[in-house]
Amino acid sequence: MTESKRAGKVYLVGAGPGDPGLLTLKGKECLEAADVVLYDYLANPVLLQYAPATAQRIYVGRRGRGQYQDQADINRLLIDRAKEGKVVVRLKGGDPFVFGRGGEEAEAVAAGGVEFEVVPGVTAAVAVPAYAGIPVTHRTLASTVTFVTGHEDPTKPGTQLEWPKLASASGTLVFMMGMKNLPSIVEQLLSEGRPSDQPVAAIRWGTKATQQTIVGTLGDIVARAEAAHLEPPTVIVVGEVVRLRGQLNWFETKPLFGKRIVLTRPQEQAREFSKLLAAYGAEPVEIPTIQIVPPASWQAIDDAVARIGTYQWLIFTSVNGVKPFMDRLHAAGKDARALANLRLCAIGPRTAQELGIYGLTSDVVPAEFQAEGVIASLAHVGIRGSRILIPRAEVAREILPEQLRELGATVDVIPVYRTIAPAVDVVSLTQQLHDGQVAVMTFTSSSTVRNFMELFGGQDAVRPLLAGVVVACIGPITANTAKEYGLTVTVMPEENTVPALAEAIVRHFKQGDRVAASTSG
Repeated sequence: MTESKRAGKVYLVGAGPGDPGLLTLKGKECLEAADVVLYDYLANPVLLQYAPATAQRIYVGRRGRGQYQDQADINRLLIDRAKEGKVVVRLKGGDPFVFGRGGEEAEAVAAGGVEFEVVPGVTAAVAVPAYAGIPVTHRTLASTVTFVTGHEDPTKPGTQLEWPKLASASGTLVFMMGMKNLPSIVEQLLSEGRPSDQPVAAIRWGTKATQQTIVGTLGDIVARAEAAHLEPPTVIVVGEVVRLRGQLNWFETKPLFGKRIVLTRPQEQAREFSKLLAAYGAEPVEIPTIQIVPPASWQAIDDAVARIGTYQWLIFTSVNGVKPFMDRLHAAGKDARALANLRLCAIGPRTAQELGIYGLTSDVVPAEFQAEGVIASLAHVGIRGSRILIPRAEVAREILPEQLRELGATVDVIPVYRTIAPAVDVVSLTQQLHDGQVAVMTFTSSSTVRNFMELFGGQDAVRPLLAGVVVACIGPITANTAKEYGLTVTVMPEENTVPALAEAIVRHFKQGDRVAASTSG
């Protein structure tokens, strides 16, 4: 008896206006279950990380200018992939049913006999003005809001916009995709009686760190937008609510607003750092230059686990070592009780926190979060005659085991993970660096520095690329490695932690702003 073929399904998912944090929970769940993802120009590609690694990703690049994939081809892809029994996610910027052609796609899928669902998204019509400090309605200024397409279907025999009614409406007008037609929009509103001193805001790439807002009036917004070389995608807001921006502009005043910051740490660890930087208004770009993988063999760690009762100390020099060690402990049929007679040392608070997940409390967390701090702390405690186990990376600095042996301890070092260089989009980042689009390059370990230099062509190739970029390192060891490659390290926190590094970057730019202000004054 043959197995019946799984029925496919299409999810039309709103990706939100750009800020990846505005994706809905249901949208994330759909991506996690996807076999195929079709995404467009306005959907933040960062969201693709939620899809399984095995999922097919198809860019169907719809944008306002230039060539783009025909809508009929997109419809056909949705239907064909679903009929192959696949879960297909159509990831669309904003909300699928608000000027997103989602209705057309839903019609096509329904006509093709394919099951589908619509997952609404946060529409740019509301979110983009909000990120510019403009509420589209306000109790005293605007009781109504009208969403208007700024780019009608060119195949229509004539406009369906009722300009006299739009111009006479007392509420807020929000034009979507209207940048190319801004002069015509303004002309129509003025000719139908909208006052020339009516406030207008044009917001490009709203909700992203690259957000750009131009404010003027119907009388001068065209000239202001042209002077700023404003291009799509842009949301245009017309109405008295625009005046509130001076008081409510919360997003563009964040300390790292507009700063693109590259993160080179492993992808599984970059999320915390990304969230911290995004909270400060930055645009984090994850370009992991190292990948954490298992060691070539588990034999050494399994042998150590078998004789775990012979050790007095267990030292973790990285958060990366905790999980694989505990996994091998469990694989041997043991649990945290096997460590009852050992004293635990974690190199820093983040590693101690990871141990806490397994119900383990660190006896020692040095004040200085590096090997030298561990040595100083254990020298103070006294370890002569002790047997010490250090689960760590396959390749690491030898100063810790060497110094501990000099203090009279017997030290076993076992690899529980190793780092390799992953595949990196070198061309894209090189272009961003060349165009001056990167403000900060961050390094959180010596391995991230070495692999970055190797991936991007070595010292002679990298130094010119980073000439105008702030180099930020998590601590002195990483900073020294960067300096060995001829890089100028500008930012280094007093504490070797990711939150401290984020705060140090903020302080750097705040100091720069103060210097600029005092110079201009």
